[in-house]
Amino acid sequence: MNTQQVNSNSNQVICSGEEAEGKNHFSSVQNHILIYNRIPKTGSTSFVGLGYDLCSKNDYKVLHVNISKNANIMSLSDQLRFAWNLTEWSFNKPTFYHGHVAYLDFTRFGVSSLPMLINIVRQPLDRMISYYYFLRYGDDFRPHLVRKKQGNKMTFDECVKSSLHECDPNNLWLQVPYFCGHHADCWVPGSRWAYEQAKTNLVNKYLVVGVTEQMEEFVAVLEATLPMYFKGALSLYRKGSKSHLRKTNTKIPPKTETLEYFKNSSVWQLENKFYEFALRQFEAIKSRTLNSDLTDKGPQFFYEKIRPK
Repeated sequence: MNTQQVNSNSNQVICSGEEAEGKNHFSSVQNHILIYNRIPKTGSTSFVGLGYDLCSKNDYKVLHVNISKNANIMSLSDQLRFAWNLTEWSFNKPTFYHGHVAYLDFTRFGVSSLPMLINIVRQPLDRMISYYYFLRYGDDFRPHLVRKKQGNKMTFDECVKSSLHECDPNNLWLQVPYFCGHHADCWVPGSRWAYEQAKTNLVNKYLVVGVTEQMEEFVAVLEATLPMYFKGALSLYRKGSKSHLRKTNTKIPPKTETLEYFKNSSVWQLENKFYEFALRQFEAIKSRTLNSDLTDKGPQFFYEKIRPK
């Protein structure tokens, strides 16, 4: 039953129950769009698995945006086509898009409605090392698929010592440009302008950005904030079927000298500062949204002094 609590002395009105959930979480909006421009090796496969498991139950569509040749950016014409198609192509129900593509500013294209954005970041060197070993040993998601570096037993430490391109610190430059966007300078390793733009976009353009190291908390925040998509997600995640969907088969921790080598890189320094910035923002959102057991704190505002009576 929908209920409405009214305090006659102060004219405070608090929505509760189904009414609060419906009005505060857009359950009546049929063309609502959520975009997850996922960054490789940040736990994105596990997270997207939740979306596919919940889409029928929560009545929304899930679509994977597949960009040719695994490019991270689109041509200008494709940006325009994607923006128009995304906002004008209606399934008559909410839609969750995901794909490996850098941030796209939809306000540039005159679209009729703007999508809501989410993402996940990971400690940058951990992400890079995970990808390095993933190319050699694969993962438990598709264990029989032969990766392009299959059979290459060189460790990450040995790669760094040999100064090979694959483990060059410039290859860390991915999470900053993903949030910076499609501008050419976003993809210049170590660009301070790109770093500042990425921070601005994270705060102003994204609903919430989680961290791989706190995936459970990220799922809980989304369930509390967007139950139209994520109702039941925390319970599903805790069951374990989606919490570790893709795990690299072999990862060798780097040596201290390898860590020090990367920490002397300006690219690592900016990427790590960006990660720490994202982590602080997520911690702030989490503390205001969730109780210590990750349950939703619920509405923390009300209306009062309503006139005329």
